[in-house]
Amino acid sequence: MKDFNFYAPTRVVFGRESEEKLPQLIKQYGGAKVLVHFGGGSARKSGLLDKVEKMLGEAGIAYVELGGVVPNPLLSKVREGIELCRREHVDFILAVGGGSVIDSAKAIGYGVGYEGDVWDFWDGKAVPQACLPIGVMLTIPAAGSEMSSSCVITNDEGMLKRGVNSDLCRCRFAIMNPERTYTLPPYQTAAGATDIMMHTMERYFSKYEDAVLTDAIAEALLRTVKDATPEVLRRPDDYKHRAAIMWASSLSHNDLTECGTEKDFACHKLEHELSGMFGVTHGAGLAAIWGSWARYVMDRHVSRFAKFAVDVMGVTQDFTDPKATALKGIEAMEAFFVSIGMPVSIPELVGRRITAEEIKALVEKCSRGGKMNIGAMEVLKPEDMTAIYEKANA
Repeated sequence: MKDFNFYAPTRVVFGRESEEKLPQLIKQYGGAKVLVHFGGGSARKSGLLDKVEKMLGEAGIAYVELGGVVPNPLLSKVREGIELCRREHVDFILAVGGGSVIDSAKAIGYGVGYEGDVWDFWDGKAVPQACLPIGVMLTIPAAGSEMSSSCVITNDEGMLKRGVNSDLCRCRFAIMNPERTYTLPPYQTAAGATDIMMHTMERYFSKYEDAVLTDAIAEALLRTVKDATPEVLRRPDDYKHRAAIMWASSLSHNDLTECGTEKDFACHKLEHELSGMFGVTHGAGLAAIWGSWARYVMDRHVSRFAKFAVDVMGVTQDFTDPKATALKGIEAMEAFFVSIGMPVSIPELVGRRITAEEIKALVEKCSRGGKMNIGAMEVLKPEDMTAIYEKANA
């Protein structure tokens, strides 16, 4: 079991009436002039933005707004937000939405007090030293950014998708009302559930196999999301299962399921280049790449995959053939993805087989020009990345 340092400072306010706490939370964390940051029209159509504006106005909290965040949030919007915050002397950012909005808010928070180009942090030229305080009103359970130290941004120039981790960007509070997820489209619900599961699986598949309690937490979280997702796809206003998914989203990426292990995140890095190049939904991209990664690395980690098969996917243990058990677990995971409408190959994801030149470009970006390997349980070199993309493209 690996030594660890667990830090989860975000205050979570969860439940049907949680939104009413917004003004007092902003004041508690020092907000006097707030940037309300959001995505497309759904926040307005749902009435949530109107409610936020009304609550802030009645509480005497000044605010400005910036919408237009897209999936795979763009650096150009971040730069727009930085300039707005500087001009309006914003001292607090409220993200109303899901992971894309939260990550855009975090990037803006990094950039407001930085004299250089904010992309320096993602390009490895600088390390964040400060961040405006951020609060979240969560509407899409998926990325877990509301409790994580992660911030992923796509640079419009070259569509480079990169991540930066720092505790400075951890949200002060996260307001979570599962009722706000009732209107999510089925595809977005399923992609979000996939992202939640992958955040946990990329910590569960670790070379440290003796973190017994952490394993049990991870397995329970995975089973919970696996069981809840079909229920909410059948009945979108199922509060019980929507709540389970929303809470799992936060726990999957606040490092709880990493205590005593070591995250791998090779699939995330491989997928970041897919969604950066082709604009696909992140969770769907993860489903499309995972099975190929799993089969590529499984032979050297059979016991881990067999445990996953039995304890998460409900496969019967074949004590005479652990590899067969492990393979059945991978197949069961892929069958689950298919059952909720997720792709399990690149052609299903983008609508065609991608070219050899496109694979070469993906590997070039993922490996930073051949200078960087990825993964932890299994370290992947550029030639390994190529092989996994090719398997997923078959």
